[in-house]
Amino acid sequence: MRTMTATEASRRFSDLLDAIERGETITITRGNRPVAEIGPAHRRTGADLRAALDGIEPPDDRFAEDINSALDLLTTEERDPWADA
Repeated sequence: MRTMTATEASRRFSDLLDAIERGETITITRGNRPVAEIGPAHRRTGADLRAALDGIEPPDDRFAEDINSALDLLTTEERDPWADA
């Protein structure tokens, strides 16, 4: 794991991002103290979503009714109480 000072990271930000894109994790220091670790973002896929939802029961009819009721509350047009003010 490589270390950079905050000043160096700021001045060489493009190089910092290039290193991270290559898979490196960089520790940023300020005053000889580590203040951050920056590494590659975890890319999410459909397989990740399928794995997260595995074993969870699909929504039932009641769930669909609740969603529709909530949408009705958002889309119901009410008279503007300030229209005649």
